[in-house]
Amino acid sequence: MEGLLRTEKLSKGSILHGISFEMKQGEMLGIMGPSGSGKSTLLYLAAGMDQPSGGKVWLGETEITGLKEDEKSRLRLHRMGFVFQQMNMMANLNILDNILLPALQANRGRHGRSRAELTAAARTLMRKLSIAGLEERRITQVSGGQLQRACICRSMMNAPEILFADEPTGALNKSAAAEVMVELEKLNREGTAVLLVTHDAGVVCHCDRLLYLLDGQICGELNLGRPSSGEEKQRRDKVDRWLKAVGW
Repeated sequence: MEGLLRTEKLSKGSILHGISFEMKQGEMLGIMGPSGSGKSTLLYLAAGMDQPSGGKVWLGETEITGLKEDEKSRLRLHRMGFVFQQMNMMANLNILDNILLPALQANRGRHGRSRAELTAAARTLMRKLSIAGLEERRITQVSGGQLQRACICRSMMNAPEILFADEPTGALNKSAAAEVMVELEKLNREGTAVLLVTHDAGVVCHCDRLLYLLDGQICGELNLGRPSSGEEKQRRDKVDRWLKAVGW
């Protein structure tokens, strides 16, 4: 696999100190660490949503840290997707219209896709993530797991190269969290890279590779490889042993 995202000596004040790592195209990379270790800060810096005090970030051949703010915004809109613990949907819109929002913004102009084409694409994503039939529901009329899957649909509308997920299952119960991770894994298998921050050892078992962050530095790495059916217990045992070794 070719390189997709790379950081070089990335720093942020007293929070992060010289973080360097590389993600491959189509990889699912999990980041774990205790509260205050800098996990979310690292994710926001890698996505160009925050400015580092030192170091650089590349998405493919594009150096994100060297872009102007409007250029970063366009990059995030067209090449990145985002899923957060707090599912920031518009309360005055139904599920379908919430999913359409970033696509409508990205397709302004003469050569953009029509609303009908975008709506068809949104409905296809909803079927893929098992929430077809919820298009007209308000965000208060669906479960937390269904709402998070709608957020994933929204994040995928512009066919991003990479999905940034900050505690995407943090507000969900165990069953809903498992369902959401199954859907993220499916999207990853279809080629979308995923950079995932989580406190949940069960969640990172879906990842190909893990980084452990402590006091703003990477102090451990575990290569799990692609998940395979029937290996759930072995992967979880391996993750648990690794976390114990790094001091989790």
